[in-house]
Amino acid sequence: MNSIEIIKTGGSVAIPMPGNGWEGEHNRFRIGVRARSFVPSTPGTNEPDSMTNDQALPRQTTEVLRKMDDEALIIAFQNGDLDAYRFLVERYQERIRNLLYSIFHDRDYIDDLAQEVFIKAYQALPRFRFEASFYTWLYRIAVNKSRDELRKKKARRFFSFQTLDEGVEKELNTRLSVQPENRDSNELVALGLQTLPEKFRTAVVLKDIDGLSYEEIADVMQCELGTVKSRISRARAMLRKALKPLMEEVHS
Repeated sequence: MNSIEIIKTGGSVAIPMPGNGWEGEHNRFRIGVRARSFVPSTPGTNEPDSMTNDQALPRQTTEVLRKMDDEALIIAFQNGDLDAYRFLVERYQERIRNLLYSIFHDRDYIDDLAQEVFIKAYQALPRFRFEASFYTWLYRIAVNKSRDELRKKKARRFFSFQTLDEGVEKELNTRLSVQPENRDSNELVALGLQTLPEKFRTAVVLKDIDGLSYEEIADVMQCELGTVKSRISRARAMLRKALKPLMEEVHS
């Protein structure tokens, strides 16, 4: 069965993935043994206070859970209904995966990264206090996880924080040199995004692709509203410059 299997003290909790999710191997998070890394060393410490056997509420039916908004699902989860989490995954898996793809441009790599984001969210959700919307909170986890990964890789395997990655630049120029009828505009934009430093790329992706408001982006990136607006403006200018050869040819 396609599922996230969260391995916990005293057993495991399988969170089935919806059938209309990712295609093929992308239709599940392959947690496996790595999920054991967050099993607490002290028995019972992975369970939130609200999920004790005495206080846990009865589990809701699938139909009821599917109709719940984010807040209701979180409350159900915090009160012991672990099934509620899979509907949050169903609701946001594609958006998180698309965000990660826009940063790393590597489909195989982002599958592993996405599962780590949702595991981290699963661990932290019992402490969620509704001070922000769930999806901005989840995006913040994804962005922070991406930054951690980039630091580990010295920001060179996929792209550079400060400078244009020479490999990406070469690939972009190669793509731009092919005939217009053979170009995939979405792919070209994705490659163009790869030329942007991380802080600019993330800001413009959250705004122009994911549709977040300036205020939500400031929350996700944990910076001032004015800084967000400045980064998005600069990112758009840099992206136009990167794609200028294509734009000139299309309009010639």
